[in-house]
Amino acid sequence: MLKCNDETLYTGITTDLNRRVDEHNSSPKGAKYTRTRRPVELIYFEHHEDKSSASKREYEIKQLSRIQKLELIK
Repeated sequence: MLKCNDETLYTGITTDLNRRVDEHNSSPKGAKYTRTRRPVELIYFEHHEDKSSASKREYEIKQLSRIQKLELIK
């Protein structure tokens, strides 16, 4: 989960966390959402064994309210 410069939260999945955070901050490969809200900061991550479980967890997190997401990262 990333915290954007405007204090919004962004959730996604990747196979290379450091590369992806760097892309969000300095590359056109970053998500359209984060490109206009730079810089972003990594505030939470989980490791999953496969893409399927990562995608399912991403969906669960995206269904949470902002308050619930902030509680998750504590």
